[in-house]
Formats: sequence, structure tokens, C-alpha cells
Amino acid sequence: MNVSVKNLGNGIKNVKINDPKTYNSLSFATLRSLLNTFKKLDKDNTTKVIILEGAGKGFSAGHNLKEVKSLKKRSKYLKLFNLCSKLMLQIVEGRKPVIAKVHGAAYAAGCQLATSCDLAYSTKDATFATPGVNIGLFCSTPMVAVSRKISRKRMMKMLLTGEPINAKYAKEIGLINDCFSKSNLNKEVLKVAKTIASKSNLTIKIGKQAFYKQLEMPLRKAYAYTSRMMTLNMMSIDAHEGISAFLNKRKPKWKNK
Repeated sequence: MNVSVKNLGNGIKNVKINDPKTYNSLSFATLRSLLNTFKKLDKDNTTKVIILEGAGKGFSAGHNLKEVKSLKKRSKYLKLFNLCSKLMLQIVEGRKPVIAKVHGAAYAAGCQLATSCDLAYSTKDATFATPGVNIGLFCSTPMVAVSRKISRKRMMKMLLTGEPINAKYAKEIGLINDCFSKSNLNKEVLKVAKTIASKSNLTIKIGKQAFYKQLEMPLRKAYAYTSRMMTLNMMSIDAHEGISAFLNKRKPKWKNK
């Protein structure tokens, strides 16, 4: 299996890309496995948070270039890049928060994958890059995800030079949330995951979907849309329970309804 799922308890699931021989490259097989895994977990009511990581020396080197070279036909290239895009959209549009746990390199589509996650944390020695220009293949699909996280000038430098950036700089420009030592990364990511998992599933689902949708809207439309979403949220049992618990200084008991 090139993708494995582990239950970490508290509604937290760990998804691991398990193809270290190719540096967890995003081949057709791996992309399909990841897409099916995320779809399955999105429908699973026991799953509250998903942590995504890579096995072996690093997170992911991006597309499998040996496979890419062998495709040759236009239709097969398009099929591969469309499949990759479907995975990224599933992560963004899915109901469950996804946290990237990065070590080693996250390059090209691997950088796209880490950036598509709602949160991203890495080891201090992790590196990120959109290096397609170095092999004559501009990182056009990876830039969709990355350019929505960092400024245009910083994005263009990564794209035009192909040079990797370190974790400290990735944090400074907003590509990742934070970076930690190798020994502390797992503990820190789990801490964040447990905090998120303790909230109302329904509230998280409504909020995540609203967040990404409003980003693409003009200001007035965004306010009108989020006002409707706040109203929808307010009609839930959990919103009333949360407010009552706060006013009565007690811990809320979520119904996820």
C-alpha cells in the first residue's frame, strides 16, 4: 500500500504517503489512493482531524518524473494533472481539517500538497520548492495552491528561480504555520490536532467551507455570504450549547448537530 491510515485516537487520523523509494512521488497510483482515502475519511463521522505526512526521508518530491516521461500522450498528461488537482480540491473543499506534517523536502506537487492543507507544520530542516523551471516544466498547478498562501513577488521568485526555501523563511512568508525540531514536531502537531478535535464537528465543517468560499468573493458579496453562514451556524444545537456553556462557565457537550 502506497498510502496508509492510522487511528491516533480523539478522532484524529494519520494519513501517510508510503512510497519512500520514490521520495513519496505523486504517481497516478498514489494520487488515486490519496483521493480515495480523503473521500472516505471525509464521510467518516468518527474522523475529526486528518494529519498528512510522508514516510522515509521526506514529505514528497512531487510527480514521479519517470512516469511523467513515459506518458507521452497529451491526453495522459492532462489526466495526471487533472487527477492531482482533484486531490487538492478534495482537501480544500472537504469537511475535515487537514494538517500537513512535513519533514525533508516538499517540492513541486509535494509543495502544492502541503500548501493545500488547512495547516502546515514542519521540521526546522525541511525545505520547500517549486523547481519545475529547472527541468523545463513550469510549476503551473503547484503555484495555484502556493500563490494563495504567499505574496506574488515571493511566489514568482520561487517559480522563476526554482530555488528551495528553508522552514524558517517558509514560516516568515506564511507558507507554513510553524517549524519545530524533529523530536518535537509530532508532539506539537498532535497538540494542535487535539485542540481542533475538541470543537464541534458541525461548526468546523461550516467554518472551513465558508473560509475558502469567501476568499474568492468581492468584499460585499463575502459579507452577505458569511452573514448567511453565521445564521445557519446559529440555528444549530451546538451553537446554542456552546453559548450556554460559556455563560454558565462549563465545558460544552457537543452533539455535532
